[in-house]
Amino acid sequence: MSERILTREFALVFAANLANGVAFALFLHLPGFLAGLGAGEAEIGLIFGLAAAASIVLRPLVGTAMDRYGRRPVILVGNVLNILFVGAYLTVSSLGPWVYAVRIGHGVAEAMLFSALFTYGADVVPASRRTEGLALFGVSGLLPIAIGGVLGDAILALGGFRELFLAATALTVVTLSLSVWLPERRPTPALGNAPRGFWATVRDRRLLPIWWMIGMFSFVLTGYFVFIRTFVDTTGVGSVALFFGAYAGTAIAVRVFLSRLPDRFGPKRVLYPALGFLAAGFVVLAAATSASMVGIAGALCGVGHGFVFPILSAMMVDRAPEGDRGSATSVFTSLLDVGTLVGGPVLGMIVAAAGYPAMYAAAAVTIAVAGVVFARWDRTVTGDPTTGRTALTPPT
Repeated sequence: MSERILTREFALVFAANLANGVAFALFLHLPGFLAGLGAGEAEIGLIFGLAAAASIVLRPLVGTAMDRYGRRPVILVGNVLNILFVGAYLTVSSLGPWVYAVRIGHGVAEAMLFSALFTYGADVVPASRRTEGLALFGVSGLLPIAIGGVLGDAILALGGFRELFLAATALTVVTLSLSVWLPERRPTPALGNAPRGFWATVRDRRLLPIWWMIGMFSFVLTGYFVFIRTFVDTTGVGSVALFFGAYAGTAIAVRVFLSRLPDRFGPKRVLYPALGFLAAGFVVLAAATSASMVGIAGALCGVGHGFVFPILSAMMVDRAPEGDRGSATSVFTSLLDVGTLVGGPVLGMIVAAAGYPAMYAAAAVTIAVAGVVFARWDRTVTGDPTTGRTALTPPT
């Protein structure tokens, strides 16, 4: 009989991650609030960029803290900071140092929570069903994409930004209320497998191909997470709700109904077709002339995301020594921010120089080439073209 995924601890961390994700997704509307205070596009970008940079700088400390002191303290401290800084948006009434401080503090709190809740989810999933379990856990991160924008629109229609920030604060309190019931689940490292630290994990030869792939994955995702709004506004084709509705719907369906495929057939045998679906989605966006094409692109990208992220997550957890799991997940999640920070300006320059079709075509080529590089690089590390497991390879 296979080990259970749906345990009490899994349900609690799933619910906590979902509540935190919806609270964070409400801040998709923050640019509108900042614009109302008089911020231009450049200043809005600076405020968001500084928050992302702060979260990247903090990640080594978060990873080391999780490995040395456990997941629970980081989760609880992150929750308290999140409540304080999300609530602090209620005190922002003008542009100036305070809004920067609040946004940076919010970014730091989210960096702690995202890394720690993700690590906890990896801890409670049985190793024999790791890809399937992480895929199901990932639904708690995808649902906010579908919920946050709609809920935020409804709150703003009925009230305003004060009500939006109150709702987000309430959700952070819910997250803490769920998190306090999570027992410590830090794995006990095997003899001689004490934590090596964040930077040793960054340099681990077995993990380098995964760092490459998740960074490039995040880079190309900027093409729609950052630019789909302006693409729709500029071209008049489709809608943001249509794209992300199809995107989230297919990604969730993949994770609920097809999450066993990677463990059954081998992670890489599913990873490479999934990258193909993602590239195909960008190709369709590049050629989109109708709303239906935008919806199809969203569905294709959703299939790609639905498989790629949990497969890479599971490969990372499998390869990282248990004593370094916190550091490994911190590297993994920090590369999501790095990819976004690099992808935004680079893809934006392509849009400015050649338009949206060229940018989406470039994203398709980029993810395809990145997949080929990963395949060749990873095979030199593992010698295994299908599973990506390195059980016999010592850490380096």
